[in-house]
Amino acid sequence: MISCALTIAGTDPSGGAGIQADLKTFQELGVYGMSVVTSVVAQNTTGVQGVHHMPASFLTEQVRSVRDDMPIHAVKSGMIPTVDMMRAVADQVEHMDAPYVIDPVMVAQSGDELIEESAMEMWKERLIPLATIITPNIPEAEKIIGTSIHSVEDMREAAEHICTVLGASAALIKGGHRDGEALDVLYDGSEWEVFTAERIDTANTHGTGCTYSAAITACLSQGHSLFDSVRISKEYVTAAIRESFSLGHGSGPTNHFAWRKERSI
Repeated sequence: MISCALTIAGTDPSGGAGIQADLKTFQELGVYGMSVVTSVVAQNTTGVQGVHHMPASFLTEQVRSVRDDMPIHAVKSGMIPTVDMMRAVADQVEHMDAPYVIDPVMVAQSGDELIEESAMEMWKERLIPLATIITPNIPEAEKIIGTSIHSVEDMREAAEHICTVLGASAALIKGGHRDGEALDVLYDGSEWEVFTAERIDTANTHGTGCTYSAAITACLSQGHSLFDSVRISKEYVTAAIRESFSLGHGSGPTNHFAWRKERSI
């Protein structure tokens, strides 16, 4: 039977991030993708021009429509901007017997805020404890734990805090904002792993966080271990950045089919 993955997130009409990036990633990794829209976002490579949030009740209705009819082998969430939406997602995820990946979408790459400040505590209390893995970059991790991150040791401490204090089963702190090689730290509550890749000199990184977490979700839906899911996904997103597109007037999108193309050469 085909593996099925569900993404709960906002849209990106320019195709590089959000639900569009998630579904492209699921497809490229051989997974049947399903989606629930939290917010319709007017955005492109230069930033966010407008946002329209779905009512929380309709968010619940979308998830139930999928749950009642389709298998869900893994689920991820991205942009969940309001307290009511977070409560609705938590209520639904609690009843899913599937790995849950959180991509903590708080701020767009352009700097636009994508989550209400009042929603942060609800997010920590209800969603993070449900997470199989949460995948913050360094600025997101700093916002979650409330302290600055400068070193690899700081990244380790942040991951440990998210697991032991906030209750996530695992945390992947992504080091793309640091200098040097692209180094990510994974902590699963007992063991550490470090994943590295070459740093690629490009400004075209729109949607990398969505793509990375979607790849992890796809791999988990196929039964891969957490370690292998992150390893494969690191390779996938690195290839996508390496062969990214110079499209638009801002930070261009990554190339979601680069990994498959590189493997077929």
